Amino acid sequence: MNLICFDCDSTLSAIEGIDEMARLRGPGMTDGVEAMTREAMDGRMRIEDVFARRLEIIRPRREDVAAVGRRYVETIEPTAVRTVAELVRRGWTPVIISGGFRQAIEPLAAVLGIARIEAVDLFFAEDGAYRGFDTGYPTTRSGGKPEVIRGLRAELKPLRTVMVGDAVSDLEAKAEVDLFVGFGRYAVRERVRREAGAFIDSLDRLPALV
Repeated sequence: MNLICFDCDSTLSAIEGIDEMARLRGPGMTDGVEAMTREAMDGRMRIEDVFARRLEIIRPRREDVAAVGRRYVETIEPTAVRTVAELVRRGWTPVIISGGFRQAIEPLAAVLGIARIEAVDLFFAEDGAYRGFDTGYPTTRSGGKPEVIRGLRAELKPLRTVMVGDAVSDLEAKAEVDLFVGFGRYAVRERVRREAGAFIDSLDRLPALV
């Protein structure tokens, strides 16, 4: 078995889920949240310095998360479905590893046929109001994706492991995988392009690399 790990936001889908949540909650908070997201994805701010702050600003409701789930599917990377299917046919096991939110990612994972999602759980009250998030989950902080990959490798014992993503938080996993593939269809981050083992702008180029 070989393991291929995908980032979600700006990789499997064109959007950043947290920014979409901010948009749903009103125009007054969008710019600030998007700025924090860019800083974190570019590696200029630590993820842990913005993770809780953004959610406290937005306080997403359960229906907001469902709406973002629909947006993920609407903005799916155009070659993702056939690429994942081809990789599975070749014996690769796909996993989504994200600093985003499990409940929002689930519809996209279902379309892609990816059974395992490693992402952050959100908590809601009975009326759908925001109640917090899983503060202990690794991807809420810097170094989280390498930690998740170490756990997956210990559990699944793959022959090879590949990570695909657009952000510095994905690049952190480079030392834990056999190949890190930078992705640039939606956002080109110069450090990621410079340090990746390979860099692509369409997921259908993956099978030839692995």
